Amino acid sequence: MASTINTNIQSMTAQRNLANSQLAMSTTMARLSSGLRINSAKDDAAGLAVSERFTSQIRGVNQAARNANDGISLAQVAEGALGSSSSILQRIRELAVQSANATNSASDRAALNQEVGQLTAELNRIAQTTQFNGQNILDGSFTSATFQVGANAKQTIIATTGNFSTTKYGNNRLGSTIATSAGGPGDLVLGSGTAGTNPTWATGGIVNPTTADNLIINGATGVATIVTAGAESAKTIAAYINAQVGTTGVSATARTTTDLDGFASGSYSLSVVSNNPASTPTTVAFNVGPIPNNSDGLAAAVTAFNDKSSQTGVTAKVNTAGTGITLTNDTGADIFITNNSVAATSVFNVENPAAGVGTPGVVAAAPLAVGAPGGTAYITGALTMDSDGTFSVATTSGAAGTGASYFTTASSASELQAASTLDVSSVEAATRTLSTVDASISVIAGQRARFGALQSRFETTISALNTTAENLSASRSRIQDADFAQETANLSRTQILQQAGTAMVAQANQLPQSVLQLLKG
Repeated sequence: MASTINTNIQSMTAQRNLANSQLAMSTTMARLSSGLRINSAKDDAAGLAVSERFTSQIRGVNQAARNANDGISLAQVAEGALGSSSSILQRIRELAVQSANATNSASDRAALNQEVGQLTAELNRIAQTTQFNGQNILDGSFTSATFQVGANAKQTIIATTGNFSTTKYGNNRLGSTIATSAGGPGDLVLGSGTAGTNPTWATGGIVNPTTADNLIINGATGVATIVTAGAESAKTIAAYINAQVGTTGVSATARTTTDLDGFASGSYSLSVVSNNPASTPTTVAFNVGPIPNNSDGLAAAVTAFNDKSSQTGVTAKVNTAGTGITLTNDTGADIFITNNSVAATSVFNVENPAAGVGTPGVVAAAPLAVGAPGGTAYITGALTMDSDGTFSVATTSGAAGTGASYFTTASSASELQAASTLDVSSVEAATRTLSTVDASISVIAGQRARFGALQSRFETTISALNTTAENLSASRSRIQDADFAQETANLSRTQILQQAGTAMVAQANQLPQSVLQLLKG
């Protein structure tokens, strides 16, 4: 190897290695001081890109978990408000039960009704003023809410709630009308005439068809087709409907009621059968005193019917006008009444006032005309169908008017008996209120259950998000974080190389001095 002084290759090599060890030591010190393996893109360009994507996802997931926690808070506020509404409805129900009791006077019921009115107003106030973060959540304006529960777009949970103003929920009802007759709307006249035929069903509900047909109930939870045999009582049809309540969500109650009026003073003998016309009739005999304006004259008739109620299922009371008596079968069984009297003076009217809720039907042909002596009235029951949700009822025939037609239109829809109409000012109103309150409690309980399920879902989501954030952080750490065991070893190595390199540069710089020995020759 040539001896030179202008170019000191050994020194240059030592300097290069010293610079490399200095750079390595600088990198190691940066990693140890920051805790990061990648402090700039030059440390690991590809690793930096990957770790930044992980960082975006981790931060998004953490924010999504906070969003879900906010969703839990919202659901808790809404569910708590509805819990208060449920307590109010329970109190209203208690008042309705109290009002329905016969021991209450009109003034008692008026006082009870005032409390119901105030409680109903409070139900509205809760619905209109319950807020979360300045947003109303129970007045219908917050019908659908989208919660961002993921780090990326469209990773959402959608929650819905309804309008809990008292005009928007309650009991959905489809009621029936009772048959009319040749005597005029609502009258079945026991006078001169001939034995009649079965009445027809009418719009808004069922009375009794004469022949078989299918009743199609399209409920909130499903559809059911009920096959009727024809000439069946409201009681029997109600049983058919209730057997399908699990499918349709629609229940039914039946009640048969009629007024007997137009009595003249004198003696009467009636044969009464309820539900089954083939059964052995029960004789109800009584004397009627002077009428009108003397309800005491009907006391004997009321007593005679009630004494036989265990046999007939029919109870009696003086009607509101005091001009006749009201007969009732609370099961919805048909009532057959035959006038056993032969005297022309022993004639009275059988009136079927409309019952239930719905649009009265228009019968195209007279369903019943009866006569005396031996005239028989066939009084059919009224059916009321109830559901928490809306529903409709149709028949296979869908025809209007006569015979086996059930409705004057092909389909009849339920009507909402809203919670805003709650009233306990009378026994009848209190009874209706019970149905409406029960449905309202069910509606609110259903929404509370949905809020509870939403909270549970959010909690599950948060757990999953936290697990995701943990795993993503671990993945990023393996790329981005410094391994202190490795870096401290690197530091020791580079420090030693620094010391050795410095010594070697010093020695390499002395090598040209050997040329002087040649010159001294």
